[in-house]
Amino acid sequence: MPDRMVPRSAAQVQATSGAGAPAPARDVYLDYAAATPLDPRVLSAMEPYLTRCFENPSAPYARARAARDAVEGARADIAHLMGAKPDGVIFTAGATEANNLAFAAADGGVVTDAAEHESVLACAQARDAVVVSVGADGRVDPERLCAAIGPTTQLVSVELANGEVGAVQPVREIARRVAVVRQQRLAEGSRVPLWLHTDASQAAGSLSCNVTSLGADMVTLSAAKVYGPKQVGVLWAGEGVRLRPLVLGGGQEGGVRSGTENVAGAVGFAAALSIAQGCRAEECRREEALRLRLERALADEFPGMVVSGPRSPKHRLPGLLHVSFPGLEARRLVVLLERRGVSVGTGSACAASRMRESHVLHAMGLPPEVSAGSLRITMGRQTSIDDIDYAAAQIADAVRTEMRRTGLSQDDMLGRAGGLAVGRRR
Repeated sequence: MPDRMVPRSAAQVQATSGAGAPAPARDVYLDYAAATPLDPRVLSAMEPYLTRCFENPSAPYARARAARDAVEGARADIAHLMGAKPDGVIFTAGATEANNLAFAAADGGVVTDAAEHESVLACAQARDAVVVSVGADGRVDPERLCAAIGPTTQLVSVELANGEVGAVQPVREIARRVAVVRQQRLAEGSRVPLWLHTDASQAAGSLSCNVTSLGADMVTLSAAKVYGPKQVGVLWAGEGVRLRPLVLGGGQEGGVRSGTENVAGAVGFAAALSIAQGCRAEECRREEALRLRLERALADEFPGMVVSGPRSPKHRLPGLLHVSFPGLEARRLVVLLERRGVSVGTGSACAASRMRESHVLHAMGLPPEVSAGSLRITMGRQTSIDDIDYAAAQIADAVRTEMRRTGLSQDDMLGRAGGLAVGRRR
C-alpha cells in the first residue's frame, strides 16, 4: 500500500476553517470520489517532464525525442494495463473531454441511462437520445436498456460505476446484448454502426478496466480518480471506431486531439494507473471494511438513516457510502462537519458546486425529503480506522445537533424514511 500522505498542519487546517476558528482535533478527508491526492511516486515520475525535459514532443530535434518517447511510453503502459493496443489510447484533458469525444464518434441515435455523469447526459441531450430509467439501487436493467436501441442508434453509453451511490453497472451483460444487435444488423444488411462506450473513471481504482473483459468499444478513464494529476484523461477506442476530432490544429494524438501533449500528465497517468492496479485487491478489501464500520456505527445511532445503492458488495464500489438523514439538509451537515475537520461530499462535485438536487437520487426514486439530507462519504488510501471512528462520532454529533435545532425526533426521521430506513431492514 502507498505511503500515507503527510497530513496538513493544525495551522493549515485552521486557515481553511475560517479566521479565528479553533482548529479541529483531526483533519479527515472523505471525498475521494471527488478528487484524490497526487501519489508521491506519481509526482516523482512526472518531475523530470515538469522541469528538465520540457521540450515539445512534436519538435524535430533530438532533445525533443525524449519527450516524445515519454508520451509514447505512457501510452503503451496504459494500453497494456487496459489489455489494449497503444494506438487506441487517446490522451485528453480529463474524463469530460473523453466522454465528449466518444459521443462525437456517433452521428445517429444514443441510448444511455438516467444516472450517468453530467458530461454524458449533457452530450446525450444534445442529440437524439433515449434515456432509460434505473432501479431503486441505481443499477440499469440490461434488457430494458438494450430494448431502447432503435434502427438508427449508433451509441450506447453506460458508466462502469456510479460515483454518487457506488452502483456497479452490468457492462459485460450490456456488451453481450449490444453484440447481438450488431450481428442482427449485419445479417439484415444494415451498415449502421453500433458502439458501446463506458465511462470507467470512478471504477478504475476498484475494478478491472480490461477492454476485452468489458466488451466495450470505447472506455473513458481519468487520472484524477486514481491519485494522478487532474485534467488528464484517456479515451480508448477499439478498431473500427472512427473518432471525430473536437479540437482542430496541429494533428496530435493521431489527428484526433490537437494541441501540444501534456507530457508530465501522460507519464503521471501511466504511473498512477499502474500503482492503482497493483494494490487494487488489497485496497478494495480494506476500504470495504472501513465503509462497513462507518455504516454500522451510524446505523446504530440513527435507525431512520437511509443507505442508497446496491446492497450486494459485488454490485457496489467498496469505499463509497451514501447515506441520507430524512428531514435534514445536507448542506448544513457539510458545514458542521467541516468545522469538525471532516470533509464529505453531497454527491457529484459538479452538481454539488451548483447546490442543485441530485439527478442520480431523483432517477432512483428517492423522495426529496430523503435526498435533501444526503451525504456521499468516500474512503481512500490515506483513510485509517481512527479516521473512520472520528468521522462517525462527528457525523453523529452533527446530525444530533441539526435534529435538536429543527425539532426532528428519531421517530420523525424513521417515519420520513419509510421502508428505506436501515432500521426497517433489521
